[in-house]
Amino acid sequence: MTDPSVLQIVLLVVLGLIAGAVNAVAGGGSLIVFPILLAVGLPPLQANVTNSVAQWPGYAGSTISARDDLAGQRRRATLTSVVAVLGSALGCTLLLVLPASVFDAIVPVLVLLASLTLGFQPQLKRASAAAARRRRDRQGTAEHEVPDQRYPVLLPVVFLACVYGGYFGGALGVILIAVLSLLVNDTLQRLNALKVLLSLVTASATVVIFALFAPVNWFAVLLLAPSTLVGGYLGILVAKRMPDAVLRWSVVVLGVAVAIYLFLKG
Repeated sequence: MTDPSVLQIVLLVVLGLIAGAVNAVAGGGSLIVFPILLAVGLPPLQANVTNSVAQWPGYAGSTISARDDLAGQRRRATLTSVVAVLGSALGCTLLLVLPASVFDAIVPVLVLLASLTLGFQPQLKRASAAAARRRRDRQGTAEHEVPDQRYPVLLPVVFLACVYGGYFGGALGVILIAVLSLLVNDTLQRLNALKVLLSLVTASATVVIFALFAPVNWFAVLLLAPSTLVGGYLGILVAKRMPDAVLRWSVVVLGVAVAIYLFLKG
C-alpha cells in the first residue's frame, strides 16, 4: 500500500467504522475490511494480518460497552479466555510457519465458509436456542438456574474456533456465538458479551504475535484502528440504521464475491 489515494483512505476509515459495528452486533466485520485491503494492493497474507491487528480496538470498544453483561460470568470467562489465547496463538503460528502459498490456497475457502456461516446465522441462532430450551426442559430448571456443565465439550470447541480465529478470523464472532449458544445455558445477550470478550482475547494474542513476526501494514492499521474502536463502541446504534437482514446479507454477498475473486485469481 504505497501512496494511497484520498478515496482509499476514506474507504478504509468508513469501512473500519462499519466493521467495528458489525462485529459488535453480529460478527463478520473483518469480511468488510479484508476486501478493501486487497483492493488497495496488499497481498492476501499481509491483508489478513493487517486486518487482524486493526480489528483489536473495535473488540476493545465492544467489550467496554458490554461489560455489564459480563457480570457473574467470571469463571466461564476466565476458562474460555485461557483456551482462546492458546488457540489463537496456535492459529497465528500456523499462519506464519506454513508457506504463504498454503494461505493463498485456503483463504478463498475460508472466506466462502465464513460468509455462508454469517448468512445462516439466524438458523444457527434458532437451532441453538431450541437446543438450550430442550436442555432446560429436561432438567426442569429456569434459564439462569442451570449451571455450566459442559466445559469438557465447550473448552475444546472454543479452542478450535480460536485456532481458526488466529489463522484467519473472518466471522469468528458468528462461530463463537453459535458455539456458546449451543453449549452454555444463559441469555443470548450475556453470551454475546462473552463472545465479544473472547474475540478481544483472540485479537490480543494475534496483535502481539503479528506485531512481532508478521508483515503488518501499519499505515492501514493507523487508519482502521480508531474507526473500528468507535464502530465497536457504538455498534448497535450504527448497525441498526440498516435492517439486520440487509446488513448481514450485504456482508455475505461481499464475502462470496471476494471468495470468487480469490478462486479465479489463484
